[in-house]
Amino acid sequence: MKELIKRFYNAFDQLDANTMVACYHKDVVFEDPAFGVLEGDRARAMWQMLCENQKDKDFKVNVYNIKVSDTEGTAQWEAFYIFSKTGKKIHNKINATFEFKDGLIIKHTDKFSLHKWATQAFGVTGFIMGKTHFFKSKLNHQTNHLVDKYIQKKELL
Repeated sequence: MKELIKRFYNAFDQLDANTMVACYHKDVVFEDPAFGVLEGDRARAMWQMLCENQKDKDFKVNVYNIKVSDTEGTAQWEAFYIFSKTGKKIHNKINATFEFKDGLIIKHTDKFSLHKWATQAFGVTGFIMGKTHFFKSKLNHQTNHLVDKYIQKKELL
């Protein structure tokens, strides 16, 4: 399972969405502070959208401290990129947990400080608003809308 996690993040670093989504079980559940909960095709579409949006940009992923058993695992990873809405540099530190089924990732949860991310992405406004439920709710709504638009555009569902 350690190789599966390495393959997933190495593919992300290379913006290879096809390899990433091949690491996911068909019934995968993904969750993070920015997107909330995404299941199955919606989770796969999110990674495809993110990889597509970062092509030819200054994007880097580092993964480390991978620990696994046959059924679950954890990893820490960092993403370095430019937030397209504001042009600000982001360095996000994420703690990931995984559950495995049939040799694939069936549950993937990323945890990170939304406040720190918002501060980097939006400056003072993010610092002030980034800890609020309103900000998280609005961000989840916007990111899910982007996934919906991407799916419609690509006709993935």
